Amino acid sequence: MEEEIRAEFESSGFSIGGADPGAAAEILSTLLTYCINYKMSPADLVSNWEVYYLNRQLDGLKLESSYLDGFLSHLQNEVKDRTIKEETSLHIYSSNDVDMLLSRTHPDEEGFLDTPGTKQEKPNGESFNSELTPLTTDRPSSSRLAKTNGDRITPFSQRVNKFTQQYVLNSDNTPSVPSKNEIESTEDEIIRRVQPSKRCTLQVQRSQPEPGCRFMYDRIEDRFNYLGDRIRKSGSLFSATGLCGEPADATLASEESMFSVGMVICDGEGRLNEKSILLQGSVEHSRGQRVRLDLKELDQFSLFPGQVVGIQGHNPSGHCFVVSKLIDSIPNSVDAQLPRAKKPAVDSEGHQSSDILSRVLSSVIAAGPYTTTDNLLFEPLQELLSYACHKQPQLLVLMGPFIDSDHPDIKKGTVDQSFQDIFLFEIMRKLQDFTQYLGHNVRVILVPSVRDAHHDFVFPQPAFDLNLPEDITHQITCLANPSLFSCNEIHFSCCTMDILKHLSGEEISRKPPGDRIGRLCAHILKQQSYYPLYPPAAGVPLDFSLANGALEISSAPDVLLLPSDLAPFVKVLSLDEGSEEPKRFICVNPGRLAKGIGGGTFVELNYNEDTDKTSASIIRI
Repeated sequence: MEEEIRAEFESSGFSIGGADPGAAAEILSTLLTYCINYKMSPADLVSNWEVYYLNRQLDGLKLESSYLDGFLSHLQNEVKDRTIKEETSLHIYSSNDVDMLLSRTHPDEEGFLDTPGTKQEKPNGESFNSELTPLTTDRPSSSRLAKTNGDRITPFSQRVNKFTQQYVLNSDNTPSVPSKNEIESTEDEIIRRVQPSKRCTLQVQRSQPEPGCRFMYDRIEDRFNYLGDRIRKSGSLFSATGLCGEPADATLASEESMFSVGMVICDGEGRLNEKSILLQGSVEHSRGQRVRLDLKELDQFSLFPGQVVGIQGHNPSGHCFVVSKLIDSIPNSVDAQLPRAKKPAVDSEGHQSSDILSRVLSSVIAAGPYTTTDNLLFEPLQELLSYACHKQPQLLVLMGPFIDSDHPDIKKGTVDQSFQDIFLFEIMRKLQDFTQYLGHNVRVILVPSVRDAHHDFVFPQPAFDLNLPEDITHQITCLANPSLFSCNEIHFSCCTMDILKHLSGEEISRKPPGDRIGRLCAHILKQQSYYPLYPPAAGVPLDFSLANGALEISSAPDVLLLPSDLAPFVKVLSLDEGSEEPKRFICVNPGRLAKGIGGGTFVELNYNEDTDKTSASIIRI
């Protein structure tokens, strides 16, 4: 029969295995197995191969062993479709059906979205609401998510380990990562769903600018006012402490010691160095004039352009200020230091909670891109949602880019859909099925990025303006970039602009304390700004007409989310280390969920009252 199979393929113009007789014999043996298992004649087998060959647009007329897995999936789908067509009343039971019978759940309960097809199809004339409907009733499983559509194997699906821990914070409190056997499941397995924990509250403190705002209209006046306000407000906060005295004009010649506040800038177009540091004062105290700084008396410092600092010293000549003391941390205002316990717990619907919420929250945090560079199948996102279905966190934070403008297919313009349609049908449809599968106790937060091809290219960036179905508006929340929100009285600050990478390329230091990444993170809160660097890095669409207020960090959060191209990390950092009670916070860089043609990293964070009891894991997929 193998010779009959070979003859049928050759009569259709196909060769098997090329010149290698061993490979040809192995392929013929496999094809014979297909004929026996699916009760096909050699002619039927060749007919199915021609359909598969034309649909996949394969190159050459040679049947190679690498095509057999995809061809097998094609045969399985053909048999399944033929069986369903012959028996229209046939119902194929899945794990959800068994789960429904065991737990007596509602028969109409919907499941989770299955693996996407290779082609993104959108019926003409149908609305977003009608498209956002669950497509399957099967529980998500990583084994089925690994293969993109049954007849295509991608490099992402060929990885060995599904989930591996790269770093653990407070390992004694960290739940173990599910093994490959726990994550992978088939339709024949019975999986009992554990009810998610109590629904977390959500209060949005700041999410500016609003969707639909005008941008690209900033003027020189807006830039002048923004920079001047930063220096003026910082001087007022330094004065309010009573420790430094009233700021003076650093440009005036004086042998007496004085205190001044200003912004660090470079005297030219190049990179900042110790010989090119200037201090620009405020309009009120120094008419905005600049003076050169001499830092030879300082043992250590860490400076970058745009940083607002307080300096103590003298200016004997009027041309160079000799610094004896440098303060790079702007004091917090009195309002920002109010006890958190006095703030009522309010959920997203505006109702005040009657219970005193404990500061406990389980969360999964990830940043885009969410698909590999060789396709737009969003396999890493599928894996992330599968993991979240297993862990069932209270909060899922997804930060952009979602439709990455740096993706090769997006750059070349080879996609056959608009960027907005890809976002709706490849991102939002999956998230809807995810929220429906886990129920009303899970919340999802979406934060855009300037790399999102379907959204406004401006920073600060408004939130996504989505017309979500009413049943999920209370579960999926879109916030601006940057934004400040709290869940269960735990305050989060989030900014998807890669400020850490930009600061890393501009900072200069002398014998700085601590690790470099932790120092860069601390700069964000010390400067009370999501983007304290000035001038901004190349390619940053900073709009100063929108920046006033939107980039301000009025108080130190409990968790600071700063996704970056730098190595992922979870760090516990301190502000005001010299004080009796230094403010401790957690800074998280989840890394990128997809890197090249492979998987990236995300973070699972379980916050428990304070940083000592909090556990976190960096997980690679």
